[in-house]
Amino acid sequence: MRAAEMCDLRSRMFDLETVKAISVCTGNVVRWCSSARRCPVSPDREVLDCLKAALVEWSSKFHPDQAEGLPEHLVCNLIQDTERIGPSEREDIKLTAKLFVCRFEASMVKEAVARACLELGVTQLDSVILAPLPLSEGQHCTWQGLEPYWRELEISVRDGKVSSIGVSDLDLKELEALCQQAQVQPSSNQVNLNSCCVIPPDLAAFANKNNIKLLTHNDPIDILPVGSFQEALRDSLRDPHAHQWEPRWILRYSAIIKHRGIIKSKGYVVHAERQTA
Repeated sequence: MRAAEMCDLRSRMFDLETVKAISVCTGNVVRWCSSARRCPVSPDREVLDCLKAALVEWSSKFHPDQAEGLPEHLVCNLIQDTERIGPSEREDIKLTAKLFVCRFEASMVKEAVARACLELGVTQLDSVILAPLPLSEGQHCTWQGLEPYWRELEISVRDGKVSSIGVSDLDLKELEALCQQAQVQPSSNQVNLNSCCVIPPDLAAFANKNNIKLLTHNDPIDILPVGSFQEALRDSLRDPHAHQWEPRWILRYSAIIKHRGIIKSKGYVVHAERQTA
């Protein structure tokens, strides 16, 4: 991008006052976002950097005349047709996703799964892991808090949109409660080694008995805080009403070539809504 174009972009201000919801679809960040290619980089830093870069790239192709008559749900989409998974290669690709929910609104599960399938050009995801709502320090996720979202994931399985579903950060007590009351059993449970350096033996024994894979992760409890998302809007779109926006859910997906473990693509979908109250 030429210096004059960069200057024009920095001076451009996007007023999203008529927009009620915004979805940012980054496309394959491994291909174009430097943060996704650096190693190591924290998950929260990666999603924020990719979000900002995606908004800048999208806005650079956005003509000011288009600002009039923006839709209530604005989709900032960078995915290329060539990045979608074609029918001929689908059997060789494993599509995994992790859904981070930010608010008590179970209907977002169906919306996130549908958006991911649309972006990837597929009808089914191989697995979706549900990350609980960010809780205050010292609090733990419970089955009661998780149940509405799990029920929505179960519907996605029955509808053929998702093949298997898992969960993140459940201790033994809550994992037992999930298994006792779930209609579709979890295929996996992610354990955060930042808070649990060794997997508890009783959790490992229960998982093994119930054919649940114990996976590890290093995602923070709140992968995209409200302030960080508002910062991204201010820095990338210079939105004067950035303080009114809050993320609703973040979905991170990967397309992995089976039997080789090679990541073909990786991307994010971030959905946020305006707070009018």
